Amino acid sequence: MPEGHTIARIARDHGKLLHRRTIAVSSPQGRFADGELVDGHVLERIEPYGKHLFYWWANGHVGHVHLGLFGAFRVHRGDDPPEPRGAVRMRLQTNDCTIDLAGPTTCTIGDESDREAILRRLGPDPLRKDADPQVAINRILRSKQAIGALLLDQSVLAGVGNVYRAEALFVTGIHPSRPGCELDRIELEALWTTIVGMLRQGVKDNQIITVARHELIVANGPRIRRGEATLAYKRDRCLRCSSPIQAVELGGRPCYYCPTCQPT
Repeated sequence: MPEGHTIARIARDHGKLLHRRTIAVSSPQGRFADGELVDGHVLERIEPYGKHLFYWWANGHVGHVHLGLFGAFRVHRGDDPPEPRGAVRMRLQTNDCTIDLAGPTTCTIGDESDREAILRRLGPDPLRKDADPQVAINRILRSKQAIGALLLDQSVLAGVGNVYRAEALFVTGIHPSRPGCELDRIELEALWTTIVGMLRQGVKDNQIITVARHELIVANGPRIRRGEATLAYKRDRCLRCSSPIQAVELGGRPCYYCPTCQPT
């Protein structure tokens, strides 16, 4: 499932193509009949929040997309859109670009109250300027759950997935199995700051890179390969101390950690 940096990057990139444009909205698959409510209207903006996308239309409707595990966008530039490929749930089309969405968990049209109802279920998004870190920190401090599980709980904070939780915990030296209530506020503020920095860098890079080039001794030119882009996630050995990386299942996913750099 895409983490928050991917959703923010999609909103930014698609916004450049669709912002304040009149959009033809259709559903080649036929499973998005509500698209008729905004077909031919102006799209004012695309708003990311955690792993959710909200489409604000000039006629007052607000669309909601959650990609889930299998959702994906395809962008086609030019005035000659291709035939829909596969089960396209939603097609957004202008006179010079077409964006197809296939396989999302959610693709609906509602209004601002529907958006607000969704946001009430979510914790703060570290990528947003209006995010209040103390909301997430207080929720963690009240919980006996492991911090590794809490970071995947979107009601605690929104946008962090399996890779970023492992990397942020590694950088801050926090063992993923420590209960949230046993952490202190200073540790959690450092964790929040680390997550913010990682997510912002992910938006910039359009991929997850948490390791510095000097740690890999990689030249400036070549792109860092996916298997080399992380400090602990799915590594065999810790990049900093060479201890074998271990994993513990938390939140239904394996969380990778270094037992030396992240003691219990």
